Amino acid sequence: MKSDLIELICVELRASLSRLAKAAMAAHEAATDPGSKAESKYDTRSLEESYLATGQARHVKELAENLAIFENLQLRDFTNEDEIDAGALVETQRKGSREKAYFLLAPACGGLEVKYGDKEITLLSPESPLYQSLLGQKAGGEIEAPPFLVLGLK
Repeated sequence: MKSDLIELICVELRASLSRLAKAAMAAHEAATDPGSKAESKYDTRSLEESYLATGQARHVKELAENLAIFENLQLRDFTNEDEIDAGALVETQRKGSREKAYFLLAPACGGLEVKYGDKEITLLSPESPLYQSLLGQKAGGEIEAPPFLVLGLK
């Protein structure tokens, strides 16, 4: 299951990378176009386009690095007796609700959501407070903020 999930993440990252690379190229072309040359000292259009192109190029590089991480990622399987650690797919339920939430403790791309079958899985990166709260928990455990019950691990 996790190898299929990783492939879905890679597909999503490749699509995002393709879109962003095209946008970065367009921004670069706009920044270097002779028609965007400043017409007065108050005209900052080319400077703004240059900042945009630089930011997008940085984002493309980061996305490409994240894609490489996931293309080479091997995740171990967990059981409900294991402590939650990096690579765990965690099934949770908010206290007082029947709705389940699924989180993958991933090395990067925190916040990315992927649809796997009928489940919406949110990636948590190590910087996330929720990631940190889940570490070391076991199935049946609880975390305080946000209030979740840990139902199971995969």
